[in-house]
Amino acid sequence: MPARSKSLSLLSAVLIGGAVATSALADGHAGNPAVKARKAHMQLYAFNLGILGNMVQGKADYNAETAAAAAADLASLSSMTQANYWPQGTDSEALPGETRALPIGWTEFQGAIDISMELAAASASMAEVAGNGLEALQGAFGPAAATCGACHKVYRGPRN
Repeated sequence: MPARSKSLSLLSAVLIGGAVATSALADGHAGNPAVKARKAHMQLYAFNLGILGNMVQGKADYNAETAAAAAADLASLSSMTQANYWPQGTDSEALPGETRALPIGWTEFQGAIDISMELAAASASMAEVAGNGLEALQGAFGPAAATCGACHKVYRGPRN
């Protein structure tokens, strides 16, 4: 291997190692990694629902490509496993101020799983039609948004 390639490889390894170490330290000092992951996942739900909701409500012009992409992203997100986001001891009583996830999510988890499956189905249906016009999007948006609200009503506490 030429000396330049070895230097670049070593530099890359040092930079990657530093990034990983910095990330690990940041996670250790900035809250529970599982809580951070699930919050990020929920923010992505909200981001994509916001794009679609603004179109549905007439706050943004309908754009077939943007609607199709946001709906596809939502369908992808809702089909991802979230099991590692919800370890015991990461509810609002165990981690006050860090999460709004109520303890009921761990004692009555089947209800949350059922709602999650409903979201996956509603999101997949919306992804199929979101690029086919505003009317099609409007018809499919409600069921997806309703599942989010249903979960929040039971499993998420109020803002402090």
